[in-house]
Amino acid sequence: MKSAKQIRNDFFEFFKNHDHKFIRSAPVVPYDDATLLFTNAGMNQFKNIFLNLEQPKVPRAYNSQKVIRVSGKHNDLEEVGKDTYHHTFFEMLGSWSFGDYYKKEAIRWAWELFTDVWNIPKDKLYATVYKNDDEAFNLWLSETDIPRDHVLRFGEKDNFWEMGETGPCGPCSELHIDVGGTEDIHGSDPERGVNTDNPRFMELWNLVFIQNNRDENGKLTELPAKHVDTGAGFERIVAYLQGKTSNYETDLFTPILEHISKLTGVPYHPEDGAAHRVIADHIRMLTFSITDGALPANDGRGYVLRRILRRAARFGRTLGINSAFMHQLVPTVVDIMGDTFPELKERTDYVARVIQSEEESFSKTLDRGIEIFQNLVDETRTQKIDALPGEAVFKLYDTYGFPADLTRLMAEEEGLTVDMDDFEKRMAQQRAKARSAHQFKHQQTSGGDWTEVTTGEHSRFIGYEKTESMVHIRHYQMHNDKMVVVLDETPFYAESGGQIGDTGVIRNDALELKVTDTQKDGDRILHYVEIMRGDFEQINGEPLQALVEAERRQAVKRNHSATHLLHAALRKTLGDHVKQAGSLVAETHLRFDFSHYKKVGEEELKQIENLVNEEIRLNARTSVALKSFDEAQQAGALAFFGEKYGDEVRTVKFGDFSFELCGGTHVDATGDIGSFRITSESAIAAGVRRIEAVTGAGAEALNRRDRDVVQELRHLLNCEVTDLPQRVALLATEKHELEKQVKALQFHQMAASLENLITEAEKVADFKVVSSVIQVSGMDELKDAGSALMDRLGSGVGVLGAVMDGAPYVVCVVSQDLTAKYKLKAGDIVRKLGQQLGGGGGGKPNLATAGGKKPEKLEMVIAGVKSLVEQEVQ
Repeated sequence: MKSAKQIRNDFFEFFKNHDHKFIRSAPVVPYDDATLLFTNAGMNQFKNIFLNLEQPKVPRAYNSQKVIRVSGKHNDLEEVGKDTYHHTFFEMLGSWSFGDYYKKEAIRWAWELFTDVWNIPKDKLYATVYKNDDEAFNLWLSETDIPRDHVLRFGEKDNFWEMGETGPCGPCSELHIDVGGTEDIHGSDPERGVNTDNPRFMELWNLVFIQNNRDENGKLTELPAKHVDTGAGFERIVAYLQGKTSNYETDLFTPILEHISKLTGVPYHPEDGAAHRVIADHIRMLTFSITDGALPANDGRGYVLRRILRRAARFGRTLGINSAFMHQLVPTVVDIMGDTFPELKERTDYVARVIQSEEESFSKTLDRGIEIFQNLVDETRTQKIDALPGEAVFKLYDTYGFPADLTRLMAEEEGLTVDMDDFEKRMAQQRAKARSAHQFKHQQTSGGDWTEVTTGEHSRFIGYEKTESMVHIRHYQMHNDKMVVVLDETPFYAESGGQIGDTGVIRNDALELKVTDTQKDGDRILHYVEIMRGDFEQINGEPLQALVEAERRQAVKRNHSATHLLHAALRKTLGDHVKQAGSLVAETHLRFDFSHYKKVGEEELKQIENLVNEEIRLNARTSVALKSFDEAQQAGALAFFGEKYGDEVRTVKFGDFSFELCGGTHVDATGDIGSFRITSESAIAAGVRRIEAVTGAGAEALNRRDRDVVQELRHLLNCEVTDLPQRVALLATEKHELEKQVKALQFHQMAASLENLITEAEKVADFKVVSSVIQVSGMDELKDAGSALMDRLGSGVGVLGAVMDGAPYVVCVVSQDLTAKYKLKAGDIVRKLGQQLGGGGGGKPNLATAGGKKPEKLEMVIAGVKSLVEQEVQ
């Protein structure tokens, strides 16, 4: 029996022998495509080629793409664990032709691989084609020896592929296999089994023929270049070739299932092993996504990770394991997949720590959430309804971190459903309140029409060597009220890898354009411009001078090079687990996000800052070289987060201190940076810290500011600089003592006023009722007033109210004898008072608080306390 590694290698060798070039899998986090949360198909990294925004670097390619499908159109989450073949993470074996060969070769090679290399029985295979694709139908019959009645036609739903509502699209041809079994295939009519939910027929490979473009009106036109995009589900192929009826019984999963059984003490049995399958699937998804830079969070892809992790943790509870355990499975995933995806080996410990931290955080609230859920179930059954209300599901999510799909899963186990419409409505309201005003600086311009000015190659970047050159405008367009121009060649650096885009001017005697930003769009370099002088419509292909704003570029270069030195210093100080998790390189400052598990201490920050400044003083020359990706990695170069690397990469080396893959601009020598100073260190997510810093003139300005502040303090306090810390500490102590004295005085004044209130108190039955609006500075002071009133009141009820920050609050106290005699409880009283104030409240029987939204009603509510108490004792 072939191992999964051998089967994957068969695929690789087959296409390598047919002159295809291996392309590394793109990360599962698509940093260069804002339309996707996760990479969900092998073609994602080639999207710009299909959109005709980028020219292919090779005519033929193959790979195994890491894929996650947990959201949007491709969402298999609910099926995971229930069956044996759905996954949130899987590998997609793919091959591509970019305007090279077409249907004939794709069909012949697919058949050859399946039947000659993998020896899959020909009579078990079925090919599907689009209903009108006679070319593909005939090629299956002429290029292969598939039985004629095994080539089936289907409509758009099954056999027409589209990237979106508009854009490149085309018919596809799938290979399905009859895996056998007892399911009825309706006699000799496989069309009633293929492309249905019949588990006897399983799709293994999809050959997509991208030959059309669909416009906004739905009209199809032929593309000038036709492409082939194929995708084969690796896990399904392995299951079949290893003679398994379940993907989970292959060597891709069995070590994980065995480890789960060892940790939980519960053996895996296929017939009732849904929990094992869910955990095995989810740990793969989490390991790959965190390795590629995603982190658990409360929104976006981070929330998807959090949902997945919490879903798996809850399944762990069903297997009797109540503590964090999933992080222990990470090394097993790496053992299975690390040779094919070496990035896993580099971040094993980091991934495990992130998962453990998230598990432990959720564990604190899981028990309470389950208790609340069970109460909801009991209440629902008492009311004789079969659906949990959306409000309750939202509360479980919002308060206890229970993802709605987890609540729905638990409800299904109880034989109940969930009102998801109401839940989604509440979620939408919350998102509307919390929605950030952040917008992308520029949208891609691929949808617009370009006006051609001159013909020829475009967008050759010459900015490493030059900051000015003579250029020609190739084409332009208006986009979002901005003009965008593309040049034949350009010294302007387009925003990439955290480095902001260049600014400057493009001009000649007749025209002057101010470049406000430079961005990438496929293989185009876009210059966003404003017309400062002249008439752009009169431009007829004359040359123009392009000038980058050199001083700004130099400031950016200083910060970018300092970012590399900072990364190296962090790794030397904190450990090799430190990896970049994001960056911003601007002219004014730099920002660097990195993986680390705790706050960086002051002494560590000093050491990091000193290391960087030592390298600056060494004035090491910057060494830039072009290497193959594999050669660069073998030489020890680190890849920067968010960059897209081709087969040939640019390496940047500063002495023996820093060695990175980077496409950005850098200083000629480290001494050009001037100096380096850290301005802040903070947490931005679980396991991710952020350092901000300045260099050069920015660092000097900060040093001058601090020196001026110190001198001013020295004069104000009339002491030497070295005595400042002691003098300030003494002032702080004196201030604290004075605040205590003021608070004590205020308390005595309040106590005196409480005595007056008690003296003037009204009686209800045989006890006193005190109610009044008072002046306090905060909630703690209001509670202190309530406690003081209870100490002095003896037998009675007291309610004090105050308005703080525009909102009304009350505190209620009830003596213990009244709680026993009349069943009076402070919590019951404030709950009713809070409702009158437009809010709510609660607390203990003898002291409780409430708040509201209607300060104008506070006086009336306090005046009605006596009547309320009278009603309570009747």
